[in-house]
Amino acid sequence: MSTNTKTPIPWGFLPVSREEMHERGWYYYDFLLITGDAYIDHPSFGAAVIGRVLEAEGYRVAICPQPSFNDSESIANMGKPRYAALVTAGNLDSMVAHYTASKRKRKEDFYSPAKKAGLRPDRATIVYTRLVREAFPDLPIVIGGLEASLRRFAHYDYWDDKVKPSILVESAADYLVYGMGEAASIALANMLSGKEDISNIQDLAGIGYIRTNSHTSRFKTIDCASYEKVSSDKNAYANASMIQYNEHDPVRGKAIVQEHNGLSLVINPPMKPLDTKELDRVFALPFTREVHPMYDLLGGVPAIEEVRFSVIHNRGCFGACNFCALAFHQGRMVTVRSHESIIEEVKGFTLHPLFKGYVHDVGGPTANFRQPSCQQQLKQGMCVNKNCLTPEPCAKVNGSHTDYMLLLRKLSSIAGVKKVFVRSGIRFDYLMLDSNGEFFADLVKNHISGQLKVAPEHCVNSVLYYMGKPKNEVFEKFSDKYKRLNKRYGKNQYLVPYLISSHPGSTISDAVSLASYLNETGKQPEQVQDFYPTPGTLSTSMYYTGIDPRTMKPVYVPRSREEKAMQRALLQWKRPENRNRVIKALKEAGREDLIGNTKGSLIRTAVNRRFPNKR
Repeated sequence: MSTNTKTPIPWGFLPVSREEMHERGWYYYDFLLITGDAYIDHPSFGAAVIGRVLEAEGYRVAICPQPSFNDSESIANMGKPRYAALVTAGNLDSMVAHYTASKRKRKEDFYSPAKKAGLRPDRATIVYTRLVREAFPDLPIVIGGLEASLRRFAHYDYWDDKVKPSILVESAADYLVYGMGEAASIALANMLSGKEDISNIQDLAGIGYIRTNSHTSRFKTIDCASYEKVSSDKNAYANASMIQYNEHDPVRGKAIVQEHNGLSLVINPPMKPLDTKELDRVFALPFTREVHPMYDLLGGVPAIEEVRFSVIHNRGCFGACNFCALAFHQGRMVTVRSHESIIEEVKGFTLHPLFKGYVHDVGGPTANFRQPSCQQQLKQGMCVNKNCLTPEPCAKVNGSHTDYMLLLRKLSSIAGVKKVFVRSGIRFDYLMLDSNGEFFADLVKNHISGQLKVAPEHCVNSVLYYMGKPKNEVFEKFSDKYKRLNKRYGKNQYLVPYLISSHPGSTISDAVSLASYLNETGKQPEQVQDFYPTPGTLSTSMYYTGIDPRTMKPVYVPRSREEKAMQRALLQWKRPENRNRVIKALKEAGREDLIGNTKGSLIRTAVNRRFPNKR
């Protein structure tokens, strides 16, 4: 995508065309960064982060956002970079960006100008890589971002309903960077540019490659079942999923080898997460924090609105929800930015002409994580086959919220700031481990904008077990305390639960129990999401195999379109269009007692007003 060269060159941004490079006096550049998102120069967008990180290392980086995917011309027009092309589908997996859980085409793309859909291809990483190969046949290609990260091994693909090979094999790229890839990208860039010996690539954490020689890496290795085996044997797939999940650890993880049709795919252990100083350095890079002006006449890019006045203060998540890709991408170790770094960012908000005094969010993968779950993990890594919070919280978990509370108080005291809100996910079971309860009180008094969104996901404990969520009793205790605190401080703030229907382990009877629970407690879900089997999660492994990879025992999986529709309808039982499906589901579950006019009924029956005893 090129800009109109008659307009002033936006110097604060990385160049997006050959013309912009020439205006800077560049007659060569080092790395071409291709992304499926529109170009937003903000630290919430992976392509911008990697571009700025490499720029800080002295490399010249050009951005090619949303190139044409019908031919390689728009990529070739950028000119050949000296060292490599870096390819990402963008902030989302391209298939998730394009399709709903029911595989319907989405009508909008918030990462594209004016929300226009269709500006990136399906399976964007593969398509872009092949176009780069067409434009520059001998240029090294590195793939990264969420799509590459979650598809680094052979994986079940929901949209094709089959197991697909590693995206590194399928795209025929040279290298894959996974996770939050700043450190690995710098190290790889130094090797590709000749600053460091590329023959040591096998010793680089956080990358994947195809082994072509007998070089012995510094990492211990472990084999998992081959692509051919996991494609034909669901037990093998479930076993491989657990190996991949357990070895995703920067302290104790091993390199995993998976054969693909005679090729040896090697995925090295993850790079250690950036520490506080390193994170501060990334967020202090000269981001413009704006949408590139080439989109001004195209309607802008809506994705900026959610993050323009929001702060990312942490990375990683030890919550370990089985349906969430975070554990397989960012990892379970939490690292945080310093108070000083975040304060400087918010002070910058106050200088922005659009800032109205409200910091929309101080969050991240999980908003209230401000330290590792325990000190042991720093030396020994995360525990194998054990989660920090579920099914019961580990006794070693540090539940203090004092640091987060003090951070929010400091931000609230900045001149020009009226309110600081927390809108990203609060892990309510972790909040309940905070012994003095002072943060919970602060949260209710000062940091909620009318409603607090939390994610209990279900109420049936057997389903919550498969989800990797805490027991429903914990949510009930949290909900009761939330109500008491609102009453104490004269607030009328709602609790909005997020729920998942049709997750592995959830039967029609379980969905009925959830609907009945919501009805009895007066809770109204703002969002019901059908389970979406995205690559790289344990829940997706359950969905494909019908096996819980943690125990290798069978698990019930709702598969038919009609059953999924019934489970979803049950959670939105008040909608008139769902009435017939809800009645069908209640009859199938043997719960016709919930059809009628008694207290607790989900479906009301019509009453003959002239003859009340007749229906």
